[in-house]
Amino acid sequence: MSQFRVETKTMRAAESGGESCLPDLLGERILQNHLEFQLGEEDEIYEGYGSLQNAYPYRQYNQYTRKLQPVRVQTIILENRYIKAVFLPEYGGRLWELWDKETGRNLLYTNDVLQLANLAVRNAWFSGGVEWNIGVIGHNPFTIDQLYTARLEDEEGNPVLRMYEYERIRGVVYQMDFWLGEEDRFLNCRMRIVNESTEVIPMYWWSNIAAPEYEKGNIIVPAAQAYTFADGVVSKVDIPMVKGIDITEYQKIPKSVDYFFEIPKSDPKYIANVDETGYGLLHISTDRLRSRKLFSWGNGDASDHWQEFLTDRAGRYIEIQAGLGKTQYGCLPMAPHTAWEWMEQYGPVRIPEEIRRKPHADRAAYLTGQILDSVRWEQMKEKLQNTKKMARTKAILLETGSGYGALETRSSRTAHLEFQMNEPSLQKWKHFFETGVLHCPGPEEEPDQFLITADNVSFLETHMEGMNQNNWYAHYHLGLGYYIQERYEEARKEMQISYELEKNPWALHGLACIGLVTGEKEKAAGHILEGIKMRPESISYLKEGFKILHLCEQYRSVTDLYEQLQPDMQAVGKIRFYYISALHQMGKDEQAYRLLEEGNGLEIPDIREGEDAIASLWTELNHSLTGEKKEVPRRYNFKVY
Repeated sequence: MSQFRVETKTMRAAESGGESCLPDLLGERILQNHLEFQLGEEDEIYEGYGSLQNAYPYRQYNQYTRKLQPVRVQTIILENRYIKAVFLPEYGGRLWELWDKETGRNLLYTNDVLQLANLAVRNAWFSGGVEWNIGVIGHNPFTIDQLYTARLEDEEGNPVLRMYEYERIRGVVYQMDFWLGEEDRFLNCRMRIVNESTEVIPMYWWSNIAAPEYEKGNIIVPAAQAYTFADGVVSKVDIPMVKGIDITEYQKIPKSVDYFFEIPKSDPKYIANVDETGYGLLHISTDRLRSRKLFSWGNGDASDHWQEFLTDRAGRYIEIQAGLGKTQYGCLPMAPHTAWEWMEQYGPVRIPEEIRRKPHADRAAYLTGQILDSVRWEQMKEKLQNTKKMARTKAILLETGSGYGALETRSSRTAHLEFQMNEPSLQKWKHFFETGVLHCPGPEEEPDQFLITADNVSFLETHMEGMNQNNWYAHYHLGLGYYIQERYEEARKEMQISYELEKNPWALHGLACIGLVTGEKEKAAGHILEGIKMRPESISYLKEGFKILHLCEQYRSVTDLYEQLQPDMQAVGKIRFYYISALHQMGKDEQAYRLLEEGNGLEIPDIREGEDAIASLWTELNHSLTGEKKEVPRRYNFKVY
């Protein structure tokens, strides 16, 4: 019988710093929102469908630093005599390690640290293992959140690890069941997403596998074409040779790039990453998870820098991924009252040396033949059907996740999953949705929840009379609801009423965002400056405030405000960057350059993936002071696309 163990391990990790006090209204840079497509009429990749400008109603995790310290992390281990799988339920349920016990090798890239960086939907993200990306384009909203964790058994008595949550943007429940049979040489992963609503919704899922970048390694995938972004457009290319490079031999790829492979419908859905001996990881799934992807950081200076930025001594990695859609450039429409289910399996593979030396097409043909000839392919499809009852069976709850799922009405499709409302603030919101009366905290208190969305803003609208009429908090949230619907003038009116009822920094932030998106930059700057005066010691408010002032080109306001801050706030990398940028825009280049290069140079822990602002700043300052055009120092080079 396989084993199920709950353990802890000490890891060096960055503290998250907690969530921002503000709603995410402006969002982060999202590459997929700004693409040009040159595709055929038969490709049907739903380009741009379901894309978002922000992560509302989630908050950003934007207060972390790069300081690592030992922390105790809970792990859950599934193990039989062939495979050992280690999960991190406190970090989005990440599959962190997968050991082939017969060779003693970990098949995944496992980071030696949990180093946070700005790559996810909610900013904070770390590399390594397998993450499960649900709902919206990008890295999981639950990247550093605890998932619901439970235990049950399959019909053969093997322990099953279940992790699940409620995804707030799409309003769906997703569930992941993992187990190892006594003789299984592959980890079984049974996935389930349920749309309980009456609407068609955009849906996204990509299982993102961090895999070792083997010396002379390569991937194997049953495809002859791929979608990719290059030279400013998304197009379809023949593989493996792209611009004279065999992209399946990933160490030869010069620049950071994604390849989304077009796997024929009749072929098994898999991707493998093997070393120069032909040994490595095979990921295989049933047909619902139709696509596979390779992401390589490439070999440029910025690419190398990112690899170093995300780890300590774990080395380089690639990503091999598996998704519902053909690409990550759009979501798929998911019908109402629908459950999507599929099986994934992860385990070791070995390609014979004589096959390993052949071209990619021959390697893929060999592995496809092995999969079709083996019993695994048919068994996996049978397991998906035979475990339907198990997937709807109640489990013993070990750890709770968020309480948002407890606010929703459950149908028989998800009634077997236990959601607990442990947060007192959610009890207050539950009372509101039952009675229409919203609680009214003091204006100095941070907003407790953001639960008014485009779907329920009408409910608040109809309950603004009576007890909510003079409730500044109700007007603030109604303003947020209108903002998300892009009803900016109505949003402005509600934010102004909120502020007139009770002077509060939250409505001022809302007014600043409205002013920014409607092109009224001076008004936006005035509002956020007033808000900062009310929250001068909040890092998350200051970061958002300086960002808005920077976007409004209010450089004098940035410098005046910065120079009034306490030293610990002045030392925050992103805030210091805005100050140096403002000095440059005001012609104070010598002072700006001196501050930029002070110590070991400016470090921004939450610099966004692919961002080139700090590199551009250094280039402009250096040219202004020396008249020369020099190569950007690696410490500032983060532009990989």
